Amino acid sequence: MQHPPALSDEQLEALVANITDWQLTHGSILKFFNADEEDTVLAIPPGTTLFPTLFPGELFNEALELQETYNKLYAAVAEDEEWLYHVLQTLIDVDPLTRALWDIHQEVKKEGYCEEPTLGIFRSDYMLHQNHVELSEDPNFRLKQVECNTISVAGAVHNNKISDMHHHLQRIGAYIPQPTTSPMLDLHWEMPQNHAPKTLTRGLISAHQAYGQPKNTDAKETCILFIVQPRNFNIADERPLEYSLWEHSIPAYRVEFAEEVLTQTYLGPSRELLYHPPSRPACLGPLEVSAVYFRAGFEAEEYTTLGYQARLRLEKSCAIKCPSILSHLTTFKKVQQALAVPGALDHFLSPEEAANILKTFAPIYPMDDSVSGLLARKLATDTKTAKNHVLKPSLEGGGHNIYGEDIPKFLANTPMERWETYILMEKITSPVLHNFLISSRGLYEGPVISELGIFGVCLWKHGKDEQGKVQMIEQLDPSWSFKTKSAGVNEMSVSLAISELARLQASPSSGPASQGGRNAFEGFKTKRIYALADKSRAFDCFPIHPTILKLNDYFLQLNYLMTSFHTVDIGPGAREQEMHTDDGLITLPRPRPLM
Repeated sequence: MQHPPALSDEQLEALVANITDWQLTHGSILKFFNADEEDTVLAIPPGTTLFPTLFPGELFNEALELQETYNKLYAAVAEDEEWLYHVLQTLIDVDPLTRALWDIHQEVKKEGYCEEPTLGIFRSDYMLHQNHVELSEDPNFRLKQVECNTISVAGAVHNNKISDMHHHLQRIGAYIPQPTTSPMLDLHWEMPQNHAPKTLTRGLISAHQAYGQPKNTDAKETCILFIVQPRNFNIADERPLEYSLWEHSIPAYRVEFAEEVLTQTYLGPSRELLYHPPSRPACLGPLEVSAVYFRAGFEAEEYTTLGYQARLRLEKSCAIKCPSILSHLTTFKKVQQALAVPGALDHFLSPEEAANILKTFAPIYPMDDSVSGLLARKLATDTKTAKNHVLKPSLEGGGHNIYGEDIPKFLANTPMERWETYILMEKITSPVLHNFLISSRGLYEGPVISELGIFGVCLWKHGKDEQGKVQMIEQLDPSWSFKTKSAGVNEMSVSLAISELARLQASPSSGPASQGGRNAFEGFKTKRIYALADKSRAFDCFPIHPTILKLNDYFLQLNYLMTSFHTVDIGPGAREQEMHTDDGLITLPRPRPLM
């Protein structure tokens, strides 16, 4: 059976209308985080496929089955401070985020950690790998892990809504070509149900129940705190989890990182974390926080003086953290690379478990001066071999990777002492399928590739004896997500940037979203553009490419100015505006050829 089915233009038009209505009526949206007005809030649906994604059922089930072992592995790594320090020592010396997190850990360690459990909400991302790109050849597919995320794991709600949408469209016959010679044609795809939001909610409930009753005499009940970023574009992926907890009679509140954490919470005499919602009458007293769920605190610029103190307070508290500082540190790519070293998994897993996990690793190397690191440097600096690799820094979110033949040029302009902060991974050769993608930029038809994400939720505490450093309290059944992109796009994590692009199209004079002290956009008035990439955090992941160039041409007049790309390290307490420069401006003739 052809996939996707050959629908007529009229059917495709009706299908797109159905999808748009579904997303709007089911809250599958991205909020423009800098465009709130008195009478309206701007939002767009996230991009999605018109048809379900094909994926081998056997490998899908294999990924689900592996998650219990991945949960066990990452819990064990988080509890092995000595191993983790050995792996991250280089990053601690040079990377502001790693250093801030490790310093917080050291401060809490001096005072002594509470003995509360840790909640892990993980997502292990995979792509199919094969030697030949064409599906007509012997596919011989294998699962290969892209990365493992351990903090602020997103996509559960969005993917649940899209999965439900595909089920609905199949039920109403929207995928059956018309006219058909077989009125009983069955286009039934075996689409598994997606329960990711329920799984995440169940994990938070388990943490809440494990904490138990309030310990502080001033608090009469407990609650869960969602630690979130201000001006949040992804509320539709977060708020439903909060609402679901309320439906289970568990109070849940959103607190912005970091100022609201410091002004609305405090520690009790036994380090209970106490919270007073602004809307709660003072006479009712505070709530005691049972669990802290982080959807913020994963970016270096968040760790200003206030951000550092906010995370320190939360980590000192006896509330259950999701994740703890050490569990957060396991998300770095350097940990993924270290686990791929022969024999490393044997330290944490049984031989059988280690063998199953090892099969999912693509070849991955350090970029240090070890034997394997020197090999990686040779591969990365030679254009003939670099084209088969991806250079990855230890940064959260997508958009930071360097691909193929761009790697030697990038390294040539990067101080060699910083090479150690990267890892080199062999490219995963994923099968190319055909599908339709719909987004704020319109309808795309063509080759696509997909990424399978498996959500793992577990609750554990530190083991009391040397035989086992981890005592697993609970593991929940895993769930899943899919991300699909055009085969010509390297990065998957584009929802933030797409939201920003659409907002700029809707309101070009507003300029990029201001973040953390950056000045307002002046380019619309002065016909200068500092480029959008420098002025808005949403564009940190973008090189100059056709979409950006088209935006510049649309917003600005002839001979607009564009800055060269640059980066700065902003340490705790530093203000971005103080470090801002407008040098490097050059006049570009129009039309400008693509760079």
